Amino acid sequence: MTQIFPDSATLDSHAGTEPEFARWRAGYGVIVHDLATQAAVYRMAHQLVQAGLQADLASAYRLFTALDRLSSAALWLVVHMTYARRVRCSGEALGADDFKAQPEGHTGGALNMVPAYAGYLGLNALTGQTRAWLMGQGHCVAAIESLNLFTDNLHPEQQQRYADGEAGMSRLVADFYSYVQAADGSVAVPLGSHVNPHTAGGIAEGGYLGFAELMYTHMPLPGETLVAFLSDGAAEEQRGSDWMPRWWRAEDCGTALPVMIANGRRIEQRTELGTAVGLDGFCEHLRRCGFDPIRFDGRDPAAFVCTLWEMEQRLAHRKHELANGVIGYPLPLPYAIAQTEKGFGFYGAASNAAHNLPLPGNPQCDAQARALFNQHAGKLWVAPQELADSAALFVHSRAGRAAERDNPLATRRPPLPQLPALNYRSSAASPMSALDDFYPQLVALNPHLRARVGNPDELASNKLGGVLKALRHRVSQPEGPLEALDGQIITALNEEAVVSACLANQGGLNLVASYEAFCPKMLGAVRQSLIFARLQKEAGRPAGWLGWPLVATSHTWENGKNQQSHQDTTFCEALLGEMNDMVRVLFPLDYNSLLALLPGIYQSRGQLACVVAAKRERPCHLSPAQAEQLARDGAIVLAEQAGRDALLLIATGSYQLAEVQRAAERLAAAGIGYRLVYLQEPGRFRAPRDAWEAGAVAGEALREAIFPAAYGKRLWLTHMRPEVARGHLWPLFPQAAQSVVLGYRNRGGTLNEAGMLFANGCSWAHVLSSCADLLAGNDVTLLSQDEAAAVAGQGDPSILR
Repeated sequence: MTQIFPDSATLDSHAGTEPEFARWRAGYGVIVHDLATQAAVYRMAHQLVQAGLQADLASAYRLFTALDRLSSAALWLVVHMTYARRVRCSGEALGADDFKAQPEGHTGGALNMVPAYAGYLGLNALTGQTRAWLMGQGHCVAAIESLNLFTDNLHPEQQQRYADGEAGMSRLVADFYSYVQAADGSVAVPLGSHVNPHTAGGIAEGGYLGFAELMYTHMPLPGETLVAFLSDGAAEEQRGSDWMPRWWRAEDCGTALPVMIANGRRIEQRTELGTAVGLDGFCEHLRRCGFDPIRFDGRDPAAFVCTLWEMEQRLAHRKHELANGVIGYPLPLPYAIAQTEKGFGFYGAASNAAHNLPLPGNPQCDAQARALFNQHAGKLWVAPQELADSAALFVHSRAGRAAERDNPLATRRPPLPQLPALNYRSSAASPMSALDDFYPQLVALNPHLRARVGNPDELASNKLGGVLKALRHRVSQPEGPLEALDGQIITALNEEAVVSACLANQGGLNLVASYEAFCPKMLGAVRQSLIFARLQKEAGRPAGWLGWPLVATSHTWENGKNQQSHQDTTFCEALLGEMNDMVRVLFPLDYNSLLALLPGIYQSRGQLACVVAAKRERPCHLSPAQAEQLARDGAIVLAEQAGRDALLLIATGSYQLAEVQRAAERLAAAGIGYRLVYLQEPGRFRAPRDAWEAGAVAGEALREAIFPAAYGKRLWLTHMRPEVARGHLWPLFPQAAQSVVLGYRNRGGTLNEAGMLFANGCSWAHVLSSCADLLAGNDVTLLSQDEAAAVAGQGDPSILR
């Protein structure tokens, strides 16, 4: 779309007749408005008045003028957050005692984010619409907190601590990187180094650069708008971010406005986009991927306002063209590039030092650094009354609309889904087919909840053929019946991209399934979401999104046909380390046990489930009642045999249970007593690490009922690495010498199922050998001579099969 802007003569004439335009046009402090931005503001102001969004041109220009003052004041406060222990709103120079002994802050990026976030606030104020925001560079949070404070956009805990003028502002700068702890070890102030649930309107920490780029398109629902601030370093390196036009559909996606902050620097080196050639090449790359790039002055908050407005207009025009058959998918998605310099507005801009501490020394003990701070901060200072008047315009603009802290994405709480009937089975079946039967029905019953399936592998080979047939791959040019423009399956050989699509879809129903060995690539994104949701709970504003399963299938024990790269239990082990109230790690035994878990998973809020499930056909061991009891309790007693020297046998995993059951037959024949327990949810029986987790673990009565203390000798055959498993569940194994844990011990290769079990010391014979060790001195023989030789690595493993 070609835009026609007024020339300089027209702008000069307009300034002569509109004093408010002339006042804004003059700029403020370090903020200068180039000719392109002046023309864009002129054009937008007229459009706002024509649309009835502003009463007159003067009203619009007054808001733009106020925006300059707020932005300058926020730049001023950001540098104080890095270096100072207090502020002086009078503009008086700070003395040595006013500075921190240990300054800290991602100063350059935060300074760059000030005009960006200010522009977001300005657009909301000018249009009377509250949009959501996302920041991939979560370490730039000082910019957000500063502007939220000035515009009275705070959660209650920050309002109480920081909103009482100079004293509150001084507490804000002193709290930033103060490392103060409460008695329980938690952070004692409602402020962090990154975006967190105390940050008004925040929806993601932004600690891992690159994940916001993979999420933003999948976040807003129709009728919602999200402004996503992205990193140039991440954007030029994170594959998957350039695929967003492949996934965006007007029918089920809201307006997504990506804005890359092109400051040209990483931590200690220039980005490729920091060169003219690199930036030109990136824009061409964006066009080839289906984006519509827009470059603008990233030092000017007004330029952000006008560019975001322009992006909305362009996307609306594209949607109109789509509806009229003029164009098809993928639509050219607007993509803004804010050209700036790292640390704009303060000493050291455009240098490596701007990233963190731009001054050459600590102002507390370095007179030169102190003078530089006061000199450059002085250029950013705004007189208190002028700042108050500017802030009042923004606060007043919220009449009749939600505050930014209460934007739709930050307050997401979809209704609980209607659940399909559970059709249990009695014959052998793949546990994965339970999910394949349930999920398409769940989606069909809840059309108001947007469905997303993250697929980095082969759905059909993972026994999700029904999901594939019902929901189909999302593509721009369908080639067959399993692909569609409106498909709800996001498929890419990029685990980070597909799991991000589901983590971002907090208004709907999600499912991710992958080979277990490839799931670790998802861990960073998953863990960030879990941590943020936990902190939301601790802040008293728990996440409202619906729970869903991350399914690790084609798992280690049934992937022997491939090399050892396909045999890895890291994913479930890592998530078992997270808090059990945020993610349940589950090992369903059969079709019925997986089916019984699904209603609870999908009706939880702010909690994920890591489900490790076999894809091969397995016997159905449990009745419907037993499956539901197991889903509720986390473990169940499957068999008991009276006899001497009774052992407690525990199995986790379908293949592991088969081995333990075979071993139990030998024990019974030898007159050895035992209790056989299937442990589906290990985290239920851990020692809670805090009060929140205590509510998600089994009580002492349930633990004693399933794992009685009377059984002193215990053996656990687990899907996981035994050291990790034992460490998490130490309460079940109080006497190390009286217990054995067997599991994956990093042995594998191109082997069949029996070969994998043998290689890792997990066959039924290894179970019996360990039982014999526990019963040492009781003169018990459980293995033949040949079997014992095989277990000892001195015979033929095939005789155990």
